[in-house]
Amino acid sequence: MARAYWLVKSEPFKYSWDELVKDGSTYWDGVRNAQARNNLRAMQKGDLVLYYHSNEGKEVVGVARVTREHYPDPTSEDERWVVVDVAPVKALAQPVGLAEIKADRSLADVALVRQSRLSVMPIEKKHFQRILKLGDTTLPARYS
Repeated sequence: MARAYWLVKSEPFKYSWDELVKDGSTYWDGVRNAQARNNLRAMQKGDLVLYYHSNEGKEVVGVARVTREHYPDPTSEDERWVVVDVAPVKALAQPVGLAEIKADRSLADVALVRQSRLSVMPIEKKHFQRILKLGDTTLPARYS
């Protein structure tokens, strides 16, 4: 099965990339938007995820991977909400800011530009690879 690619957004004061690296893994909780929830449900183990710091920083700072597919969100009593587990893969050598993404014509249809409020979104492989290139980052061969 082909790998899918995603982008998740977190405010760094709530849960930063550095915290994910320190923790080694986490569940992605607190999603309360139906479209973002459906995206969580679509994530498969092994999918790669761009980690974006929203509000403060506004930049892609790392790559994570899905390590466990969706299950009930332990922070909610409402069974509609789900989480996935993610683990860090690699920090970007150079964070890629929102302004740089918006300025790159090849990234014009990225959901981050078109649906800026969505916290969990799919991203095409070519866009994922372009952001890695802008971030001067290559992933270990097992993630290629």
